[in-house]
Amino acid sequence: MTVDFEELDYQKTPLGEISLRRRAEPRLDGLTIYEVKLGEEFLMSSLFTEAEIQLSKLALELLPASNLDVVVGGLGLGYTAAAALESSAVKTVRVIDVMQPVIDWHQRHLVPLGETISNDPRCTLAQGDFFKLATELSFDPADPGRKYHAVLLDIDHSPSRWLNAGNGEFYTEAGLAQMADQLRPGGVFGLWSDDPPNEAFIGLVRRVFSSCTAHEIAFDNPYTGDHSTNSVYLASK
Repeated sequence: MTVDFEELDYQKTPLGEISLRRRAEPRLDGLTIYEVKLGEEFLMSSLFTEAEIQLSKLALELLPASNLDVVVGGLGLGYTAAAALESSAVKTVRVIDVMQPVIDWHQRHLVPLGETISNDPRCTLAQGDFFKLATELSFDPADPGRKYHAVLLDIDHSPSRWLNAGNGEFYTEAGLAQMADQLRPGGVFGLWSDDPPNEAFIGLVRRVFSSCTAHEIAFDNPYTGDHSTNSVYLASK
């Protein structure tokens, strides 16, 4: 039986009420879509995932071919983490999400990639504030001196549009420098953005990293009949 709409989970969190929905999209011949809402705001959809995937793929292309340790900030529907785990070069992926319900969705296999991610022995799902761990503590409090080859961030809408006002301190020279201390020499910082590339932000990142480029990732938008774009920033230490 085809389910036109189903709310798979609904939880109250410190950031607001979060829900996971599964629905059939009649404009796409009943294609099943998974969506996440925070309050009345749509956070993510399984229909638009290309830039999240490319965040991992483009970052890993800049790194050595084996034994990579990767941090992913923001689990969401799991596309960035899953793309990293597709690479045989990746040794570990540590995914940090502030919302325990999102981690639970994957561990309960409520989302399409949940089983793939939660059952991969290379992957750890950790509840925590990415921004605090990046700038004040350590991505792995049990191993505070650990260094990583890549930090891939997909939490806020863009470097200037944040889900939480407190996140803004990260997108400064000081915040980025503190995060960069947890990267290995030659390590990569990758950032997803819903906005077009911002030259001012690129300049800011270049004050911390040896290089920074922005890539516009185009994908089909069946609602408009055209292409839409997201941005991926890549910076090398």
